[in-house]
Amino acid sequence: MSENRLDNPKIVKLDRMRYAKNTFSSRLTYLAILFNVLYFVSIYESDVGSWYYQILIGGSIVYNLVFMLMTFLASEGVKNYKLGYAALLLVAGAGQIARIFILPMMAYKATITISRVTYPVMEMPQLIWVIICLALSAACCMVAGIVGIIRSRKLAAYNASLEEKTA
Repeated sequence: MSENRLDNPKIVKLDRMRYAKNTFSSRLTYLAILFNVLYFVSIYESDVGSWYYQILIGGSIVYNLVFMLMTFLASEGVKNYKLGYAALLLVAGAGQIARIFILPMMAYKATITISRVTYPVMEMPQLIWVIICLALSAACCMVAGIVGIIRSRKLAAYNASLEEKTA
């Protein structure tokens, strides 16, 4: 007859995916949220005059909230091998990369004068820290998205092959 499915480790691994969650991508997404929170705290704990009191900060706060909600939702979707949520993580990762060149760079280049003394809005150590946080958040999103896409496609192909065998 046909070969025993349990003798082939690849088939066992694919069959197991039908019942096990994609926790790797999901946990990477949680890590991306954590790095975003570290960025968020570093930026918003800064209190250099009134430079941070502008519309850009308001937009940044809204984006942080949307990012965290969107990635949490995506973490639940990739956990269940949903391809669209994996693609959403790729977009979120690209957004994190783009953010490096907006607020952190503007704050690093800006100065503010308080009582005739000029202060930098953001110094080099903080700039490096927020860039690392955003880059790690982006990397986690990208890896989680790529792994999610690969695993979702493998599972979909395996399920399709099972349907062909039963039909």
